[in-house]
Amino acid sequence: MLLREKLKAAKLSPSEKTIADFMLAEPENLNQLTVQELAKKTFTHPSTFIRLAKKMDFEGWLALREAFLEEWQYLNNQFTASDWNLPFSESDGVMSIAKKLANLEQATIEDTYSLLHHDQLQQAKQFLLLAKKIRIFATSGNSLIAQDFILKMNRLGFSVALAEVNYDSFYEAYNLSYQDCAILISYSGESNMAKKLLPIFKKNQVPVIAITTIGNNYLADHSDAVLRITTREKLYSKIGNFSSNTSIVYLLDLLYAAVFSEHYQKNLQHLITLGQAFDTRTSDIDFIKENQDVTAADSWIPN
Repeated sequence: MLLREKLKAAKLSPSEKTIADFMLAEPENLNQLTVQELAKKTFTHPSTFIRLAKKMDFEGWLALREAFLEEWQYLNNQFTASDWNLPFSESDGVMSIAKKLANLEQATIEDTYSLLHHDQLQQAKQFLLLAKKIRIFATSGNSLIAQDFILKMNRLGFSVALAEVNYDSFYEAYNLSYQDCAILISYSGESNMAKKLLPIFKKNQVPVIAITTIGNNYLADHSDAVLRITTREKLYSKIGNFSSNTSIVYLLDLLYAAVFSEHYQKNLQHLITLGQAFDTRTSDIDFIKENQDVTAADSWIPN
């Protein structure tokens, strides 16, 4: 749940509701006023701001204000004029659709990047580097998206696999330990999968990386590192999962790149060696041809 929605739905005292209403109506003024000035403006007592913060599960007013403003700024950022749910119309021709989807995907990457936090990303990287086994738990199309990440990580020598989201997933969960890592992908963060698996991970002290939307949700609240998906699509009132899929691909690529960078030259030479030994593809296009005598210092690997 978004913080703005949580403020609207919470059972608040009259004075707390006055402050919540002011936050929702005039967010641009929150950073300009001290607690004393806000209290005077809302005809409340400064201590009420602390009580409201506690009800919203924050340590104090400053933490609540910071989180609220971060959410407000994100929701008001306009990366594209396209409709995130209906990015093209029935009157668009194929080239118009192509242009609008290109704009949407570019905007999605920028949007997802804006949601990144260094400490969360660094923590996720360390979990992956230290894990003996990495298991990905995802439903529907998200499990298909994860396959490329699994392939790339396995080529680096990591033990990564997709856990089937059915009865067998509980066996997978119980077989993980503190030496392993679980990645859970859920747009809503409220899936039955997350609610059933996370208590198992907590009991076994399994580090959990969540890939989910902004705001409070069950998955984010019970994970050890959280990476946020672009949160601008409806659950089902849309043409397709265009932006959320692009966002997830970007985040998984980012995790792979972060792990790769830890031993950059070693990993690059490893991939080149594998390619030279097993990749039999050829091409008449000079630009993409491989020189069989290449080394990590003077080569690159095409996708």
